Amino acid sequence: MSTHTKTRCVEVALGERSYDIQIGQQLLTDASLLQALIPAKQVMVVTNETIAPLYLESLVEALGGKQVATCVLPDGEQAKRLDSMLPVFDELLVNGFDRDCYLVALGGGVIGDLAGFVAATYQRGVAFVQIPTTLLAMVDSSVGGKTGVNHPRGKNMIGAFHQPRAVIIDLDLLSSLPEREFQAGMAEVIKYALLGDVAFLEWLEAHLPEVLARETAALSYIIERSCRNKAAIVQADEKEAGQRALLNLGHSFGHAIEGATGYGPWLHGEAIAAGMCMALRMSASLGWISTEERNRGIALIERTGLPTEPPATITPDTFLEFMQRDKKNRGGQQRLVLLQGLGNAVVSSDYPESALLETLQEYSNG
Repeated sequence: MSTHTKTRCVEVALGERSYDIQIGQQLLTDASLLQALIPAKQVMVVTNETIAPLYLESLVEALGGKQVATCVLPDGEQAKRLDSMLPVFDELLVNGFDRDCYLVALGGGVIGDLAGFVAATYQRGVAFVQIPTTLLAMVDSSVGGKTGVNHPRGKNMIGAFHQPRAVIIDLDLLSSLPEREFQAGMAEVIKYALLGDVAFLEWLEAHLPEVLARETAALSYIIERSCRNKAAIVQADEKEAGQRALLNLGHSFGHAIEGATGYGPWLHGEAIAAGMCMALRMSASLGWISTEERNRGIALIERTGLPTEPPATITPDTFLEFMQRDKKNRGGQQRLVLLQGLGNAVVSSDYPESALLETLQEYSNG
């Protein structure tokens, strides 16, 4: 055991909906932990075609003694649709799962969001547990209870707030994660640093080589720190009435990139990375951050191997079309998450429209 980092625990304190995030090694096969966190007799494991051959058998074995059903969905953002939920509902009904059942989401953000939405709606709400397998899901999408699916006209437009009963983060699962997916997850890590944790930003700048080499201690640290940052915001604003929208730094631009490219060619984290660079650029053009701060943020994103610009083929009009469907908008006003200094994000519609148009035009050939 001496080679392992000790299991760390982050609480998401939401009253009767509170739960713990467990971060450690060999948790997927820790039968006593799983039995404690998944007390139901009936368990449905939802996963995808990439993850199933790697980890499904080990998980089902560790859940021994329960009635376990599984549903294996296609991999990728394209599977995050309403009709992908139907096979999960079918399995639940065929197996006679009742209201005391648990769903377990074993996968990345798509599986977590989709299985969570099934859990929110099956028999009007059953329990679920997140076992994220990607860095992005570990630091972001598995925490906070946002569930949902995409619609061709907008991302995450159909969903529910439904908190998990637990999040189990097994660092060993990152060993099989492709490099591109790992880098995409880093976009959300950097996001927490930029929006409200400048000390974390400094740490990342100093320790990025260890993180990119996937050294266990560094991974444990960035995941715990990111989860603590997210938990603090979710505790303050569970249903996104205000402060939680700060978690969308770069997302208005990023979701537009994903939508305009057809949900798939750009990974979510890649689109968010480019979107954060656009937010940094616009914040600097407004005089809210210095050129040096803008360059510092973009440099960290670039060092991580992430894109710093959107595809030049997306026209300003296309950007605006997708951005107008953003869930942060109120009363027809485009609300953006921008920076008034590194580590100080704000949600604002109080900017000249020309500043937004200039930012979009700078990145476009259209």
